[in-house]
Parts: sequence; C-alpha cells; structure tokens
Amino acid sequence: MARASLDSLFKPDSIAVIGASTREGSVGHALFSNILMNGYTGTVFPVNMRARSVLGVKAYPSIRDIPDDIDLAILIVPALAVPATLAECGQKKVKAAIIISAGFKELGPSGARLEESLKDKARQYGIRMIGPNCFGLINTARDVRLNTTFGRVMPTHGNIAFMSQSGAVGVNALEYAESEGVGLSKFASIGNKADINENDLLTYLKDDDETDVIAFYLEDLVNPREFMQIAREVTSNPDRPKPILAIKSGRTSEGAKAASSHTGALAGSDEAYNAFFAQARIIRVETINELFAKAAALAYQPVPRGPRVAILTNAGGIGIMATDACIANGLEMAKLAPETQAEMRKHLPPTASVSNPVDIIGDAGEDRYRAALELLIRDPNVDSLLPIWTPTLMAEAVDIAAIIAEAGTATDKPVLACIQTMGDSAAIRKALLKDRIPHYQFPESAARALATMTQFAAWSKRPQGDTLSFEDVDKERVREIVARARGRQPAFLTEPEGHEVFDSYGLPVPRFQLARSEDEALSAAAEIGYPVVLKIVSPDILHKTEFGGVRVSITDDESLRNDYRQLLETVNQRKPGADIHGVLVQQMAPKGTETIIGMKRDPQFGPLLMFGLGGVLVEVLKDVTFRLAPLNDISAESMVTGIKAVRLLGEFRGQPARDTDSIKECLQRLSQLVIDFEDFSEIDINPLLVYEEGKGALVLDARLLLGPPPGQ
Repeated sequence: MARASLDSLFKPDSIAVIGASTREGSVGHALFSNILMNGYTGTVFPVNMRARSVLGVKAYPSIRDIPDDIDLAILIVPALAVPATLAECGQKKVKAAIIISAGFKELGPSGARLEESLKDKARQYGIRMIGPNCFGLINTARDVRLNTTFGRVMPTHGNIAFMSQSGAVGVNALEYAESEGVGLSKFASIGNKADINENDLLTYLKDDDETDVIAFYLEDLVNPREFMQIAREVTSNPDRPKPILAIKSGRTSEGAKAASSHTGALAGSDEAYNAFFAQARIIRVETINELFAKAAALAYQPVPRGPRVAILTNAGGIGIMATDACIANGLEMAKLAPETQAEMRKHLPPTASVSNPVDIIGDAGEDRYRAALELLIRDPNVDSLLPIWTPTLMAEAVDIAAIIAEAGTATDKPVLACIQTMGDSAAIRKALLKDRIPHYQFPESAARALATMTQFAAWSKRPQGDTLSFEDVDKERVREIVARARGRQPAFLTEPEGHEVFDSYGLPVPRFQLARSEDEALSAAAEIGYPVVLKIVSPDILHKTEFGGVRVSITDDESLRNDYRQLLETVNQRKPGADIHGVLVQQMAPKGTETIIGMKRDPQFGPLLMFGLGGVLVEVLKDVTFRLAPLNDISAESMVTGIKAVRLLGEFRGQPARDTDSIKECLQRLSQLVIDFEDFSEIDINPLLVYEEGKGALVLDARLLLGPPPGQ
C-alpha cells in the first residue's frame, strides 16, 4: 500500500495543478508548462478560478469540477488556503499531493500550527503528501516523463535518484547534473516533510527498477533508526545492492562546548552523523560536485573486485600525482604480471615505463595508447583502471576518449577516464558517456571515486553483524544505584558507585572500597592487598591529579597513612570547600596501554559511543572513533581498527599485541548498559588499561553523568 501511494506521486495517470497560471514568470505558469512541455504521458488539468485555459488547456475553477479521476494534485495557492484546498482534494478522492506553497513551520509557531492543520487534513482523507515548501519532483522514466518542478531543467534519463530537503540545493543539483551530462531516474524536493520523508523515499527507491544509485541532501532525519535499517537493507541487498550517498549540512562545533567529559567535548552532532552514516553504510560527501562524481562512477561502472588499480598515462608527473592520490585514498597500485610487462615492451619505446603507473611518454599516439590500455585490462592483477591523457599534438583527445570508451565496454573492470583538457570537454564527455565511462578533469577526483567504489564493494558483501545480549548483568543493582544518586541534590554518582555500575554489567574494574577515615582506608587496603591507589571522591573535582587527589604505588600501612593525610591536606588547599565523600582505595593495576571508551547521549540519535587512545593522548591527538548504540560486533571491530594509531594496539617495536577482543567486549557491554538505562547522559572511562592479548583490560578511572529522568 505504501508503494502504491508513492506511485501516485511518481507515476500518476492524471494530475490537477491547482494554481496553474497564465502569467509568465509565475510559479504556477512555469510548473504547468514543465508538465505539459516535457512529454508527460498522462493527463494534466489546470485549476484556475479566473482563466478559461492555461497554455491552451481548458482550465477548471475547482478540482471538484474536473470530470475525470485525479491521482495527483499539485497545490500552488496561498498558505492559509492550503488546508481547505487539500480538503477539496480529499473530497475528490485524490491519492497524493505536492504542496509547493511556502509559509508553514519554516516561519515559526503560527506556521507550525498551520502545518499541523494541513497534516490533519491529509490524514483525514488518506492523502500522501510531499511538502509543503518544496520544489516538486521529477520522474524521467520514458513511460512517465513527469516534471512537476518550476525550474528550467528536465534531466536526461539515467539511473541515479536524487532527493533533496532543500529546493535551492535541488535546483543546483539539477543544473550541475545537466552540465556534466549525468542522467537521473528520479528527483524529489521534500521540503518540510510534513508527511513523506526520507524514510518513505528510501523504501520506495529500494525496489525501484529505474534506480541503481540513491543520493540525498539532508538537513535532519525524522527517524534515524528506521533510516539506518532501511539503508542497510538497500546497500546489502544480495541481489541488487544500491549505494547511497548523502550530503549532510549543518556541521557544527556546538558539541565541543560540552566539556564536562572527554567524550562530551569530542562528540558533537556532526560526529554523531559520521557514526550514523558509517553504521548505515552510507557514503558521506561534502559537495554537489563530489556527490555526482562518485554517483556517476557507481551508476555507470561495475564495482571493483578489489583495491588494485592500474594507471596509464602519457605524462610522468601526472602519473605520479595520480599514484599519490590512489594511495592516499586507500587503494593499492597493482603489481603487473611479468607477461603483461613483457608484451608491453613490444609496443612501447625503451624510454617508456612498463611498471605501474605505466608511462607511454609524451610522443605516444592512439595506437600506442590502445595497446597499453588493452594489456592492462587483461592483466589478472588489476581490479580497476585509471587511464589518463594529457593533450599533445600526437593525438586528438576525442580520439583517445573513443579508445577508452571502446576498451571500457569490453571489460567487467571499472574504468574511469581522466582527459586533461578544457578545449573539447563537451565532446570528450559525450564520447565517454555514450558508453557509460565517467570522465574526470583531474586524477585526484577519479581516485576518490575509485576508492568509494572499492569501499562500497566491501560494504555490500559485509554481514550485518550480531548485537550480543549479555546475560550476566545485574539491572536491579544499577537501578538501586541510580535511584540513590537521584536522591541527592543535585543528582550525581560517586566514582565508587560508577565502579559498582560497571561491575554490574561485566566491565572489568579493580578491587576497590570507599574509605571515610584513615582506619577504614587501612582496613580496605588489607582486604584488597598492596599495592593500592588512593583517589579523592568529590563531585567538585573532575580531574583529580590537578588537585593532588591521587596517590599511587602505596605498598604498606605506614605509606598509606602518610599518603592519606597528604592527599586530604593538598585537596583542601587547592580546592577549599570541596564536598568530599571519602577516599577510594583501589587495587594498583599493572601497567598497560591506555585507551578511552565513553558515551554521550545525542538528542537525535541517542547513545553515541567513543573509542580512542587514552590518557592525555586523547586531548592532544583527538584520534577517536564513534558509533551509535546498540553496537554490534562488526561496529565494535570498526571502532577499534578505525583509529589512526591502531598499530599501537598490535605488535609494535617488541611490544606484544594488545587484547583488542577485551576492548570490543567492553564497548558492547557499555552499549548494553546505556541502552538499558537512559538515565546516563555521559560516561567517560579514561583510562581503560589494555593488557597483552588474552590478559584482558581494566577500568581505572571513570565519570558517569546523569541526565533528566527518562520520559522528562
């Protein structure tokens, strides 16, 4: 039923344009003209109270006066009139509507109330609706040919769908696609998303035969969890995986102001979106240019079997630059087979290079270029090809383009062309695109596109992953600790209580006790066993070492007495009046590699988990990864391997490999904790000490912050 309702938008048999106009330069005139003049295969009716006809088509004063059934109504009327007009559409049993009119929630509270009234009418009559405040939609399918926008571009038929939350960005995308010769299957501007949103469109496009690549411009998400689930189904479909690319605007540094913990300081809203896109297997891009450069490669060429790329060039410097770009983007330079190199020497002069990148030097003509390209395509060690041509008098760039196109159609390996000329760019693009070979002015753009294709090929084959549910947890104990903490004014958890929470969820903590006197500290140390550590417990002291609130390597009773007294004395001097709850006596942990794990509850996405190197390194390097909870095993793995300094967790300069399995388990247990208890707004475990492979990890220092009670 949901698909049928969106078919009424994209494949209507009949359309009523309410607000169609005879006045040139008006939205109502431009939109009706676009439907009429671009070959729409259905029937379109203009609705105008005063005009007898619009562009030669008989007009009707109201949609109720149209004698035929209407699938789709397009409203271009004043905002205040939209709800009543939509009610008339409902009485006419219209199935779907596009609300072009603006003046709703984008204007503030009064507009938001008007939009709610509009939504009520749509629900009352069962009308699926795009908008309000939108630019319209396009379907280039040859049996439909529908353009309900008021722009000047009707894209050529293609297999890329582009959905935009912004009408202006949509216009820009249509113009750019036309200039680059990139065809689209569908286009939609969704505006305020009062009804149909990105989740509905993604579900529809998942099964759309005309669409192979899906692209979005997004400003926010209505239901991120649902969007992620649909996206993973789209990109991992075993029969027809479709890549999804997205531009997400609104990057912000506001998250950096939340400096109550390392996790809070590092986790801004944009990091949440990066984590979301990574888990949803969506390719995030920055610009319209980048979006179409990568979308064209994915839409027109097969994905590579692996990361090995071969570069062909007639200019050494450009070949080196292309090599650097490929390596920088995670690709590998293919090691050409000896037979390939031997055969190539028969066709190339002695000064040419037959290793990758293959440089056939500047005096090369068409025959030399063709021979080298065909040999590279046949090489079993090559997964993808980047043929480059720098214009010379030895051959016409258009002829080289034809050679690349001919060779590209004869292989199942992706071929991305880079012909570096501006003079014949239109002719070159046309020569290549007729055989679905994407063209790039610069090798860096082609390298980034190839890297994205390789990434998607890996994503589409990757299993979805399993989210573990640990049975050895004590929810009741955590519930009691949280209730006790909420009984304080203000509500907070002490560090010992935090350790209890972690222990309840299987996170490894050293043996510990809270001491409120010197004698209690001695008794605790005797029970735990020396050596021990002393830490001040105070909600007023976040970073204990700055206030002299930590003593380590205490090995006997006399040292403990001295350190206990000095600790309290130093803290009272440096932080007079601090609310001191006692001193934590903790088992002294052996040295290990310091890492950090944490959580910040994002207002849109929920719990956002973090991992990185710990101690002061996290402040200096900010080398961290983020993922959203609930965390499956694959996401936990990608968090650990995704940091730049991951080599420090492996065998490195005589150091044995670290127990990364313990890190992954800690991340998954933390994920389960913050899903079970929405009470926690931030959690910061720094450091999580990690030991040799098989020897586990220990939570040494942690801070847990409570948010408002769930539901408030």
